[in-house]
Order: sequence, then C-alpha cells, then structure tokens
Amino acid sequence: MEGTWAVSRVAAIDCGTNSIRLLIADIAGGQLRDVHREMRVVRLGQGVNATGEFAPDAIARTRVALVDYAALLSAHRVERVRMVATSAARAVANRDVFFAMTADVLGAVIPGSVAEVITGAEEADLSFRGVAGELDSSGASCVIVDLGGGSTEIVLGSGSTGRGIVASYSADVGCVRLTERYLHSDPPTSEEIAAARQMVCEQLEVALQVVPVEQARTWVGLAGTMTTLSALAQNMTTYNAAAMHLSRICSADLLVVCNRLIGMTCKQRLALPPIHKGQADVIGGGAIVVQELVRELRTRSDIDELTVSEHDILDGIVFSIAGLASVDVSTARSSC
Repeated sequence: MEGTWAVSRVAAIDCGTNSIRLLIADIAGGQLRDVHREMRVVRLGQGVNATGEFAPDAIARTRVALVDYAALLSAHRVERVRMVATSAARAVANRDVFFAMTADVLGAVIPGSVAEVITGAEEADLSFRGVAGELDSSGASCVIVDLGGGSTEIVLGSGSTGRGIVASYSADVGCVRLTERYLHSDPPTSEEIAAARQMVCEQLEVALQVVPVEQARTWVGLAGTMTTLSALAQNMTTYNAAAMHLSRICSADLLVVCNRLIGMTCKQRLALPPIHKGQADVIGGGAIVVQELVRELRTRSDIDELTVSEHDILDGIVFSIAGLASVDVSTARSSC
C-alpha cells in the first residue's frame, strides 16, 4: 500500500475535560494505519463549573502532557496536526491563556499549530466520523454515545451505505461535571446520587427530543467510561484494547457494573485493575449517565445491548485532516 500511494503522517489531539489524548497515524490511498495512540488524565476542567476559569495547575498539567506529545510528533516526523478542545474550553473566561500555551508548544514543532475549540455539533460529527466505518453495512440506524468529562454527544446515524448523521445533540452532562456538582461524598450519598440522576434525566429528555433514537437498532459507546465498563463486565485484569474493541455487553450486566461502581469509594474503585487512577473519582458519575441511557434505549428503541468502540473522535479528527468523511475500518485499518 505504502509503495503505491504517498504516505501522509498526521496527528490528532483531543483535549477534553478529564483527559488529553493523542493519535499519530499514517494515511495512504484513503486508508489509515495507527502509529501511536495514548491518553493522559490532566483534568483540564478542574473546578470550571464553580469558577468559570481554567485553574493554573490544570493548565500546567496539560502543558506537561502536551510537551511530551510534541516530542512524539517530532520523533515520528508528523507532517500535520489538529488539536481540538471540547466541553471544558467552550465557555471559560481565560481560555486565551490555554490557547496561547498550545500555540507555544505545538508551534515549536509544526509552525502555526494551535488548539481550536469545537462546538458540540462539531464534536458529535467528529465522533461519528471516527466510528462510521464500523456501523451496520446494511445502513441500519445506530445511536452513538460519546460520554466525556463535561458533555455527552448523542448521534443517530448509519454507516457508509446509509444516510450518515441523521441528528445529534451535545448534552451538558459528563462524569466530571456530575461529580463536581453533585457527588461530593466518598462514597456518594443516596441524596447526591438522586440529584445527579435527576440532572441526567432532564438532560436526556431534551436530547432525545432532538435525536430520534426510536429509529436506532444498535447502540455504540465511545470514550473512557464506556471502555472501562466493558473491561469490568469482561472481568479483565489488564486493559486489552483488542478484546475491548467492538465488545458487547447486555444491559443487565451493564446495570450491575454501574450499580457497583456508583456505590464504591474512590479507593475501592482504584483496586479494580481496569480503572485508571484519573478515572476513579469520577467514573461513578459516568455510570449514572450510562444507567439512564440503558433505561431510555430499552424503552424507546428496544435496544438491550451496548457495543463498545476503541475508535472515536481521535479517528474522526485524523479523517478530517485527510479530507475523508471516514473509511471502512474493517478493510482499511492495519496494525502497526
């Protein structure tokens, strides 16, 4: 493949409320090959709900991770990079400080590079692009849920032979946002859980008026909460991305895992092998969102199973750099 088409090496960086992630990939002839993929928990959105600003130490943590990512871009001779900032960066008063930092770090490697803030609709579109090639090839509709730290993107769409995105909505609910606003105790009290659940229900009620999930036949979950829930449901002792990708969990098992996590202390969650130390204090909030999604999708769509994808917005960003809507990853992806 690489001998036939010119290879373009590009990188995607996704900076969310809880984590910053990197994907370096080669694109040749419309096909994508992963070169390097990693994630760091930096909690950029620390305290944003309360202060409306990025905390200086949160920006400092993000800078440390980005400096390391920039070194990887240089070592792998990346030609183009696109860095997006999502929920946490949309409304903060001091976001210019954050963007100046990204320009300083990335610009030293690829001149002119700087992070960009994207809307919820753009985030939903990129998430859909990242997984579109794996949807039902018959064109049957699928609901994709990208559950992040500050927001949750819900997208109804169909694969490459279908209509693409039908509808999308970005709800202001995520694992960090819920935890900081409601889940203050360790473990959270029943009153705190009830208040968080009420917020999730209200957000989903609005979202599902926009996104007609009744049309969906499949539910695909993206991002760290979803992959961790799958790892726990599979009783993994170490995180196995290959076993995780496109794994399926029935709703009954999913609800059991979520109930267990919500009632645990942070220390108890940390003792579970698949849980990253940067997730332990907030994954209970994510589990509440997933529980309410299970109930809504059972009722509205008769969907009783979650499929988890390792491919997500990072892949969508890479496709956007290359000018591709998406690729058929079942044939176009190869391992490094």
